[in-house]
Amino acid sequence: MTSTTLSKNTTFSHGQVLPAAHSGRPLLTANALTKSYGAFQALKGISFDMREGEIISVLGPSGCGKSTLLQLVAGLSQPDSGTLSLGEEIIASPSVMLPPEKRGVNMVFQDYALWPHMKVLDNIAYGLRRSKMGREAIQQRVQELLAMLHLEGLEHRLPPQLSGGQQQRVAIARALATRPKLMLLDEPLSNLDMRLRVEMRTEMAYLFRKLGISVFHVTHDPDEAFAMADRLLILRNGQIDQIGTPQQCFTRPASRWAASLLGAYNNLRGQVVHQGPETAIRIGSSLVQGLLAPGQLRLPEHSNALLMFRPDDIEVIERCGGAGSQDPAGNMLILKVLHCTFEGNRWRAVAQTNCGQKLYLVLALPLEADEYVSVRLSASSAFIYPDEEER
Repeated sequence: MTSTTLSKNTTFSHGQVLPAAHSGRPLLTANALTKSYGAFQALKGISFDMREGEIISVLGPSGCGKSTLLQLVAGLSQPDSGTLSLGEEIIASPSVMLPPEKRGVNMVFQDYALWPHMKVLDNIAYGLRRSKMGREAIQQRVQELLAMLHLEGLEHRLPPQLSGGQQQRVAIARALATRPKLMLLDEPLSNLDMRLRVEMRTEMAYLFRKLGISVFHVTHDPDEAFAMADRLLILRNGQIDQIGTPQQCFTRPASRWAASLLGAYNNLRGQVVHQGPETAIRIGSSLVQGLLAPGQLRLPEHSNALLMFRPDDIEVIERCGGAGSQDPAGNMLILKVLHCTFEGNRWRAVAQTNCGQKLYLVLALPLEADEYVSVRLSASSAFIYPDEEER
């Protein structure tokens, strides 16, 4: 895997260069960061740039290295090699370790880490008092933040007397109080219920953009990352798998692993067929065109490949009386429905191709078990990768 750098341009690990979302001054720069815990290497040479005013979401599953990276930025851990800079100052390297309180960086923790014995206003004012700000200035700043985070009337409550969403807003207000250069968010929505998560991620994205705050956000939830980020930094096994805007990563996943993480978990095996400049996959008697990953070389004719796509990108064209045509038109599949379940505002079906491969469909209307349907898959929603073991 080649080095992946986020700077004036966005570079995928597979070689494609795309324009950056922001043109502000460099704020946070990581250069070949590594970190190990015993024999386990959590980070394997991470390099990226972040610019002022950007919101970057570090996305990946447990164990991918995102929490380790956040700890390095926060000053809670020191890299084994490489450098980490804030502006033009190196804040971390094997020989440099600037204390957290001198970095101009504040964090909102996963559990919010509010002082349970302090009222809301005292939690918000905590950092201001430590910085020896005057009493009137502290009072003015706290009132600004109470209004900004819709916490008016709650200033004299203790954290245990607040809802999860209110506690989170207090934690954000406390982090904003000292006007940090960079805000760090550590899985900030994981303790909230689903409805509140959707509401709060929208509020947070609006607030941070309104204030022009630079945010380094860690999450395992793609929906949260999409809602928050200007750019995604997707980590896998301690390395950067892909960097780009949410739209770029969603429409052209750089690897089959990234495709699955971002919802394209249907995968059908087949053989490569070249149709002029286009690449298609033969699956049983069907021929389906799709997109190669950014920078991916043309695959050899008749080589084994995977076709990956999202369940809601399949369009049901018609019901068939039996197994249907053995020669479907391009980008069409004949499927046998195995099961269909109601999920409130949609239906989810399990089906299989005429060569026995299973896949999932998300539908507006139900299908019956054991019936055959003809479905179409847009070439722009289908991703083709070599059928080989990924690292």
